Amino acid sequence: MSLTMVTIEIDDLPNHVGAELGRSGERLITQKQVDLFAEATGDHQWIHVDPERARGGPFGRTIAHGYLSLSLVPSLLFECLQVTGARLTVNYGANRVRFPAPVPVGERVHLAARINEVKPVQGGHQLLIGFELAVVGADKPSAVGEVLYNFYA
Repeated sequence: MSLTMVTIEIDDLPNHVGAELGRSGERLITQKQVDLFAEATGDHQWIHVDPERARGGPFGRTIAHGYLSLSLVPSLLFECLQVTGARLTVNYGANRVRFPAPVPVGERVHLAARINEVKPVQGGHQLLIGFELAVVGADKPSAVGEVLYNFYA
């Protein structure tokens, strides 16, 4: 459940540049998720998949892959934003993604987002959305960047 949800009619999107989209609900990061992501991507680095070895490592426990954290952005974003009147939404890409802090397994993350830009595209609008994904209670975000979505009427 989202703490806040912004609902915008597709034709009104250009009037919402700079709009804060609020904060998503919290999502628990489990070792099972990390292990399944490692299996899907072939990234079996011990900091992700070996809890015993990771206890003695730089983070004190296993951490989620950066790209696992990034993969949570779409579902958490759409807890914050609903575009009414859109018949189709397409994930168009990402810009300037960085992973400033780890996401330790067993922690919860949430997302804050903002509409940075709206451009017309044939049949709709493209939104450039800035985001910060953070471990709940952490001082530093774990993933920051921008994602692009095309919304078609």
